[in-house]
Amino acid sequence: MRPLFFSVLKYFTSGKEACRKDVQDALRDQYGSFKAFKDKAMDEALMTACSNGLIDESRYELDEKGNLVIYYKANQESIDTINSYIK
Repeated sequence: MRPLFFSVLKYFTSGKEACRKDVQDALRDQYGSFKAFKDKAMDEALMTACSNGLIDESRYELDEKGNLVIYYKANQESIDTINSYIK
């Protein structure tokens, strides 16, 4: 099994836009019990990937409780970079 952060990055190589919840839903079966899978840690991982230029913030919205939801997406150059390092 890959490290969680690698799987988070690999998730974005589909080119689809996703928020933290989307990523967690997709990876829950494998990583749901990991401490780093909690909301705050996953938000930090996504923000780190964004800061490092591997994914970009694509849009924002408010959920039904008024919480900010940030969506991310990888461009083709980022997808190629991620795929070159994570098989």
